[in-house]
Amino acid sequence: MTATEDPTTLPAAGAAPVARGRVLAWALWDWGSSAWNAVIVSFVFGPYVVAGVVGDARPGGLTANTWIGFSTAAAGLLIAAVAPVTGQRSDAGGHRRRNLLVWSALVFAVMVAMFAVRNEPSYLWLALVLLAAGGVFNEFAGVSYNAMLPQVSTPATLGRVSGFGWSMGYFGGIFLLLICYFGFIKPDVGWFGVTNAGGLDIRAVAVFSAVWFLVFGSAVFFAVPEVPPGPAQRRVGIVGSYRLLVHDVRALWHRDRNAVRFLIASALYRDGLAAVFSFGAILAVSVYGMAPSTVLVFGVAANVVAALGALVLGRVEDVVGPKRIIMLSLVGLVVACLVLLFVQGTTLFWVFGLALCLFVGPAQASSRSFLARVAPKGREGEMFGLYTTTGRAASFLAPGLFAVFSALFSDRVGIVGIALVLAAGAVAMTRVTAPRPAEHLAAPIS
Repeated sequence: MTATEDPTTLPAAGAAPVARGRVLAWALWDWGSSAWNAVIVSFVFGPYVVAGVVGDARPGGLTANTWIGFSTAAAGLLIAAVAPVTGQRSDAGGHRRRNLLVWSALVFAVMVAMFAVRNEPSYLWLALVLLAAGGVFNEFAGVSYNAMLPQVSTPATLGRVSGFGWSMGYFGGIFLLLICYFGFIKPDVGWFGVTNAGGLDIRAVAVFSAVWFLVFGSAVFFAVPEVPPGPAQRRVGIVGSYRLLVHDVRALWHRDRNAVRFLIASALYRDGLAAVFSFGAILAVSVYGMAPSTVLVFGVAANVVAALGALVLGRVEDVVGPKRIIMLSLVGLVVACLVLLFVQGTTLFWVFGLALCLFVGPAQASSRSFLARVAPKGREGEMFGLYTTTGRAASFLAPGLFAVFSALFSDRVGIVGIALVLAAGAVAMTRVTAPRPAEHLAAPIS
């Protein structure tokens, strides 16, 4: 491939090409942060809290899944209240890179602290606090990281660069899961003499994941420059930031209602996307008979498929636009959910579970590039803060509907709740107009 063929160096009209090294350094943060999403939340530490720390116990008369739901909801409320202001303040003060550094360091510290969580029910409360805190810090880091997308792409390459970043996250998760499985979990005595006594193997994985994040997530701080400060009138205190946020939301509604409609629609379907990974491992074991030791292997395959989907359809997006990729992905997700409602056994779960994952990556990547295309220039951090907030405002829907259908019928029927949220997001997206290729160069909101 020549330099002119590389997706990271294709210039748009009037736009300077972006160096490949800068794009790679930015994407390596996705690779490193997969430690939190793939290992801590989805496939290793989260299931360990449910099956290893709590097991058959019912602290306070509730299951571990219920307690995790409560802690996740509490974290979501905090994120919804604070995320847009952190993004606005990073834009105004020229602190986007600094904020990413601070929040990433806090995620690292939380993962290291997880080493203290032994496999005894009394440690549930520590686990809940750490999972909630890490979730908050990771979301705030994501606001600054996503806002950097226009700094590492051109109008013609937003889709490809966003898809490349998502795919790097998935591939990073794949490698890390494999390393953790063969290095710590599968052997009777793993690296550094680690065994499963006291949950030591999983606790060691948490620390190893923190180091992984530190090593690979650091490149962005050296390669991507800090943004210049915004206008002086936007550099205000905490209370002033909330006043400014209210003003900006009103201005956005009058200036670009299409962006507001997208924020609402994406809040719905992104909640469904999160639920696919949140409940996928649980359903694999409890409904489809997958052995717990196989769940991590499924996680590896799921990340491979999601990465390939994001990478391939990210290139297609720059031709057909992000809305079409999002709609295609949502339809594929709803169909796969409905099929899973009726199939039996692990083999068919592998087939249609991976089909779900195939569309999750493109939906996430194209949503990020969609917003980058419509965000006012110089205000990307604030817009991605709103993006995070609207997503968190709806974050109770898919888990709540899953719980309702599961309680009324069965865990299998809980899939209907996820499918309904995805379908609602798809319907809402029909009212959203696709952005023009260079629309993210629009003037700032006045």
